[in-house]
Amino acid sequence: MPKKWPQNEERAVALEYSPPRDRAPRVTAKGRGEMARKILDLARAHGIPMRQDPDLLEVLFQVELEREIPPEVYQVVAEILAFLYSINASQHSQGSSPDPAIEP
Repeated sequence: MPKKWPQNEERAVALEYSPPRDRAPRVTAKGRGEMARKILDLARAHGIPMRQDPDLLEVLFQVELEREIPPEVYQVVAEILAFLYSINASQHSQGSSPDPAIEP
């Protein structure tokens, strides 16, 4: 059973997916409190889109660093990635990008 966290405690998880190297997205950073704020600040500073999903966060927070996400969340993560790729493609076709660090 997943650990229950205080409701007001800030948490964050970062994923990376680089096919064909990766078979599935990997957890590359996670943290609570100050560490979560640093992860979120870095994402904002680099124009990396973020999503709030408490149920998904609960599952991903249990994954060890550098491990692939579990199969039971493939579908929801795939939908998020597809949405992000479409945003990047749209911005690229319009000649703009929020940050070169997140180019596909």
